[in-house]
Order: sequence, then C-alpha cells, then structure tokens
Amino acid sequence: MAHTLVNFSGHQHLRHRLVLAILTGKHIRIDKIRSEDKNPGLRDFEISLLRLLEKITNGTIIEISVTGTSILLKPGIIFGGALQHDCPKSRSIGYFLEPIIMLAPFAKRPVQLTLKGITTDDHDLSADLLRTVTLPHLQLFGISNGLELRIKKRGAPPEGGGEVQFLCPIVKQLKTLNFVDPGKVKRIRGIAHAVRVNPQFSNRMIEASRSILNRYIPDIYLYSDVYKGDESGKSPGYALSLLAESTTSVIHCAEAVSEPGVAPEDIGLKATRQLLAEVNKGGCVDRKHQTLVLMFMVLGSEDVGRCRMGEPTPRTIQFLRDVQTFFGTSFKIVALPGCSQLLYSCYGTGYVNANRTLA
Repeated sequence: MAHTLVNFSGHQHLRHRLVLAILTGKHIRIDKIRSEDKNPGLRDFEISLLRLLEKITNGTIIEISVTGTSILLKPGIIFGGALQHDCPKSRSIGYFLEPIIMLAPFAKRPVQLTLKGITTDDHDLSADLLRTVTLPHLQLFGISNGLELRIKKRGAPPEGGGEVQFLCPIVKQLKTLNFVDPGKVKRIRGIAHAVRVNPQFSNRMIEASRSILNRYIPDIYLYSDVYKGDESGKSPGYALSLLAESTTSVIHCAEAVSEPGVAPEDIGLKATRQLLAEVNKGGCVDRKHQTLVLMFMVLGSEDVGRCRMGEPTPRTIQFLRDVQTFFGTSFKIVALPGCSQLLYSCYGTGYVNANRTLA
C-alpha cells in the first residue's frame, strides 16, 4: 500500500505537524531544519519529543538524517498505556504535553504518562494552566471521566526536578462543538506558587494581583501553593497563574513567571494585566488554546462545529493550512458584527478511534 508522503521544510510548527501525521497515518518528511544555522539540525527537546511520540505509539518509524537537518516519520498506531519520560531542561513539560493531549484520547489504552522536568517557564504552558485551563477544553468534546493532571513536584528553571502525571481516558468519537456565547466573567481563580524562595513571595504576588482584580468582581480566589523539600524541585522560582471563568464556562488565562531582579509584586501585576488583556480580546477560547480546539473540531462527528474566538495567531493560521493539507478540511471564518471576534466553523471529519481496545 503506497502511503501519502507530506513534505515540509524548516523547524517551525514541528509539533502540530507530527500530531497531524500521526492522526491521519500519513508519512511526513521535514527538511532544512535550521540548515542555515551555526548549529544546524534538531534541538535536544525536539529529539526528546520524537522519542516520546515513539513511546506513546506502536510501530512508528522515525529516521533522522546524520546532520539532524531532516526527519522522516512513518506513524504507527497510538497505543497509550503507562509511560514515563524525562524532558530535557531546555523546554518545560508543557512543550511535550501539548501534542500528547491532542493524541491521547485516540489511543488504544488510557494514557498514564509521567513527565519529569521543568513545570513552569516563560515559553510554554505551565503545568498549572494545563491542569486548570487546557483539560477543561477537552470536556467540551466529551472527554471527561478520568481526565486529570497531577502536579507531584514543582520544578523551576534552570534545573527543573518537577514531576507531573497526566491521565487521559480514551474515546470512540468526539462531540461536535457549538461554543458561540462568551457569557460574562463570573469568577477569577489563581495559583501563586513559590519554590525554594521565601514563602511570602506567593502572598506578595496575590496581594498585588488583588489590588487590580478587586475593582471588577467580588468572586476572586487566589490560592497560595508552597512546596517544600523534595517536592519543590532543584531551583528557586515563583509564578502566578490566573484564570477568569464566564457564566458559559469560557476560560481565559494568563501567567507570569519569576525573572531575576523582578519583585514578586511586579510578577503579580504582569499576570493580572495579561489576564485583563485576554478577557478584553473576548471570544470563547483564548489564544493559547486556539489550535487545540480547532484540531478537535476537525476530528468531531460529521456535523458543523462552531466556535467564537479572537483573531488567529500566526501559529493558528499555519495550523489551519496544515489541517487542509492533512485532512482536506477548511474552516469558514466569518467576522462578527460590532467586535473584533470571528466565528470559526467546519464540517467534522467524523474521526473514529480505531485503535481502542473493545471491551
């Protein structure tokens, strides 16, 4: 049987292209990976991600060229099961978990994945946001029972030492999404954590954040999460993760992470302003979760899925092009009158999890 080979060049958008290849079973070749760079080829975290994808699938063949500037991936089936993976210190756990969250519901067995490394940094979604914001987005598509992310140990950069456990059930098929009413913000929740620094730092972030948030709504609960000893990882650090939830279960989130020489109060204020900016952009899905929601809309049952969001980020625009390449699905995107939001709609492919073990 001749397989379709999809060709790309460059290291950008690597994660979602690998996910699309595995979901569609199409072979993918990516060339010219940083070929002009002083240090050409794949980075350690990209190789680590390929190894993780090998672990979660069965029969996947990955060929990396000698220079590391091109890869060929022939996907197998998504197998799942109990897995462990050590993430390099160059990227946080969120980098690895985001693509896995897109694949896990379609595995043969429920996924129990333990990842070790950095739990919060300023590049990728932190373990807190993945737990409180990303996973609830899966519930919109009918993935809920047994869906969990446990933060066992926190790990700040540069040394990490954190550990999380991701549990995901398997589904036969996703529900069609119809998410067009953003509602009104009814409550704000937050987690301030401090590891290997004065525990007061988390309270200082909370107080600074409240100094702004208290002007808007009364239902605010910011939780201080202090880890001690082994559970606090190997490096000092602190961060504030915030989320605003609306009357229709829309979640907008923001986060700020400790920086050298910056006071905890300033980190608290930075996260709060980012949250207000996100809420101001509106829509039913924030910018960090556009690709996840659009991906699951494509995989939904054979019906029209609709979702209201802000303008697509550059990453989302490329993702929509790649979805068309792999699935042949295009989105209809219509501007909504009187605001900068858009209505995204597509006809679901009726993707069925053929891997799952029938009970």
